[in-house]
Amino acid sequence: MIEIEVKIRINDIPSFSEKISNLGATVEKERFLEENSLYDFRSKALEKKQQALRLRRTNKKILLTFKGPPQKSRKFKIREEHETEVRNEKQLRKILKSLGLQPVFNYQKYRTVYRKKNLKVCLDEMDIGNFIELEGERNEIAKFAKALGFSKDEFIKLDYVQLIKNEEGEK
Repeated sequence: MIEIEVKIRINDIPSFSEKISNLGATVEKERFLEENSLYDFRSKALEKKQQALRLRRTNKKILLTFKGPPQKSRKFKIREEHETEVRNEKQLRKILKSLGLQPVFNYQKYRTVYRKKNLKVCLDEMDIGNFIELEGERNEIAKFAKALGFSKDEFIKLDYVQLIKNEEGEK
């Protein structure tokens, strides 16, 4: 599967929640805590290839996700993505460790998920700020962002790990 997305930094969650709803998107998942752990080899082989292996926990649901390197795009983050639900997190962690993978980065966010047809709209609250994440086809992302009052110049292609590391580097 190919994932196409952008992030946009925002300040006011309630007003954007209202704007998103007014544009016809409906809540798919009410606000929830999401915990993420990135895994890599000691050699940082995945990071060097701009790939990621993420273990995500939301309530009782555990997802393992592989993300390929970003494809060339001026305004959008485009990556190959494969994801599966995990039934036994403890055993998965043992498997990853046995393969030589270890947790290298952890972060959390609160997320509310909206849907408008094939467009996924997420409101994300993090220590480094608040963001809208738009995922879907390029034209749908651009159209929805414009309706929210944003231009393509405000699109962020970085992932949350990069944003957090950039923020930490500025301190």
